[in-house]
Amino acid sequence: MAEIEIYTSPFCGFCSAAKKLLEKKGVAYTEIDVMMKSDKRREMTERSGSSTVPQIFVDGVHLGDCMEMMEMDADDELDAKLGL
Repeated sequence: MAEIEIYTSPFCGFCSAAKKLLEKKGVAYTEIDVMMKSDKRREMTERSGSSTVPQIFVDGVHLGDCMEMMEMDADDELDAKLGL
């Protein structure tokens, strides 16, 4: 099973949607809350090139944000990227 990390912040609708999709797929993930943690937000930005949440990584590779992940799912590409 792939190692999945998702950078989030509370009250973010896109973060909630991304987590729901991962849960629907039945995959475990590590959530990293960046709201009050400037070091984690900086880490996310350096890794992804984006300062917006959520940012999702699979086995250390940047998968994208919520919309990109949903597009991959619609194109039947997400399962393979998640190791399913």
